[in-house]
Amino acid sequence: MKITELFLKSFGKFYEKKIELADGINLIYGENESGKSTVYTFLRGMLFGMERGRGRAALKDNFSKYEPWSNPNSYSGTLRFTCEGKHFCLNRNFDKYAKNASLFCEDDGEEFSLEHGDLKILLGGLRELDYDNTVGVGQSKVLVGNGLAEELKNYAANYYISGDSQIDMHAALQALKERKKQLEREVREQAEKAQEQKERTEQEASYVWRDLRSLEQETAQVKEEQEKYNREFSKINMENPERFEQWRIHPVAALVMIGIVVLTMLVFDRPWNLVTSIVIILAEGIYVWNALKDGRKKKDNEKKKKEVQKVWNEINKCEGRLEKLKEDYQEKQVYYENLQEQIEECEESGKETLEQKKKRKALELAVERIQEIAGEMQAGVGRKLNEEVSELFAEMTDGKYQKVWIDEALEMSLLAGNRKVSMNQVSLGTLEQLQLALRIATANIMYEEKYPLILDDTFAYYDDRRLERMLGWLERSGHQVLIFTCQKREEALMKKNGIPFHKVELGVESGH
Repeated sequence: MKITELFLKSFGKFYEKKIELADGINLIYGENESGKSTVYTFLRGMLFGMERGRGRAALKDNFSKYEPWSNPNSYSGTLRFTCEGKHFCLNRNFDKYAKNASLFCEDDGEEFSLEHGDLKILLGGLRELDYDNTVGVGQSKVLVGNGLAEELKNYAANYYISGDSQIDMHAALQALKERKKQLEREVREQAEKAQEQKERTEQEASYVWRDLRSLEQETAQVKEEQEKYNREFSKINMENPERFEQWRIHPVAALVMIGIVVLTMLVFDRPWNLVTSIVIILAEGIYVWNALKDGRKKKDNEKKKKEVQKVWNEINKCEGRLEKLKEDYQEKQVYYENLQEQIEECEESGKETLEQKKKRKALELAVERIQEIAGEMQAGVGRKLNEEVSELFAEMTDGKYQKVWIDEALEMSLLAGNRKVSMNQVSLGTLEQLQLALRIATANIMYEEKYPLILDDTFAYYDDRRLERMLGWLERSGHQVLIFTCQKREEALMKKNGIPFHKVELGVESGH
């Protein structure tokens, strides 16, 4: 890929600013405040878009920082570039109310869709994060970001496992880990829910158990009462009271007795009538006395009958209460047993199921396998990266450093002669040179396409000799190079060494 033209229709301080670029080295020169950072940001925004921040972040983001100084309703521009021998034109409108983008081939007029990822395909999968960590070097940002190591690991896993660097195996690995976490979370939530249900059921069971004990105590008390009444009933029956017919001295009987006395007085002569009447009266007296006595016995019997009936009623009441208590107890007992079964079910449901165990084990095996393969491939990429960086850095430093060691975290050390040199022992210029070599080597490994190297004031800590070698290497690299600078050293050294370059000078006073 090579950039042929930048057209800042309305971006920051620039209005309808056209910048033409050539192959090889492009020197974009301008004094401070001339707009170099604006052009650098515009190029990045054209490639990857530019979103407005939210809240307070919107006050300091690039979207707000580079809003047009004039004609704010036309926040837009054009980028022309070549890719695979064809010429393309990319237009973007950054305005928040009229945001849009278009891409078409200038050779045959074919239109492409940014929404469907056509630009990403043309860029060979280059993402914004990759750009910032490889070919796009902003001001004071030559050191690679923390994400580059992870990107290299992901690339290795992707490419060597699938044969396609665009298939995100890192994302797949993260998805597996997330699914495992989700499964563990489901099991944990399941256990917590089961435990809560178990506690509620155990509490209910304790209430039912206390009810059962209370029913048992009440049953025992009623049985004691029933036994007491049974004893009373037996005692009354042992007395065997006589049962008399209820009767009284009828008026007719009384008249008959009087009539007999009168008749005796009339029929018998004296003194026999008197004697006979006395005998008859005595007999009638005895009869009345016995009748009265039998009446008292009848009353006593009636009293005892009432007592018997009362005891019998209490016995029947006890029987009824015992029957009701028995029914209640049986009902509570069944309920208690059901609750115990529910508690056991809660204990079982709180445990990881066999199916869940199988899923978890499968996820663990999948993660282990991907990590195992990715580790092997990362080692291969690591060796390739070491070789690539060592070769580049040796050429950049004119053979002063023959070997570079880079670990998985992209921590580096150098070999100068037979001496190992750590990073805290080298100058800042050497460190930045090494970081640039790491960026370029990474881009060469990860992408088949050669992207332009965008260097914004990258050589501030380079001495003239180191800068001279660096410019010579950039000429030989085959990359299109955009050097943003406010110094004239680069131009002077390239002229001195006969290095061809295309110069773009940004005016200080005007953005046109």
